[in-house]
Amino acid sequence: MKAALLIATGVGALHLVNKDVAQYAQNVVARFHLDPGNRYVGQALARVSDVTPKRLHEVGAVAFVYAALFLAEGIGLWSLKRWGEWITVIITGSLLPFEIFELYRHASWPKAGVLVLNVIIFAYLASRLRTRK
Repeated sequence: MKAALLIATGVGALHLVNKDVAQYAQNVVARFHLDPGNRYVGQALARVSDVTPKRLHEVGAVAFVYAALFLAEGIGLWSLKRWGEWITVIITGSLLPFEIFELYRHASWPKAGVLVLNVIIFAYLASRLRTRK
């Protein structure tokens, strides 16, 4: 499921490369009858207006890479292969820097708790993988 959502994200990002993303976002807001005066909708529209084609290419590429990793992980775990377990540890660990950065940017207790929990999960998975023959 994660891989399918990431593939859809990558396709969607690449689909928007040659379009006016700000206008597209305003059309989505109008189509779903969202209030453009709403704080969150307004913030989203403001952020979308700064998106460049280069950034959309980057988002698409990263989405496809993560989709491939999640597919490989799922196939490896489904077929009970050790490399599937390694991919699980790699994916779990690869997301920790993003959580650290987000905690640095906007620190809060819930974010710190999630980071600590994910570090514990990562350490458990890594230690279990190393000790298991």
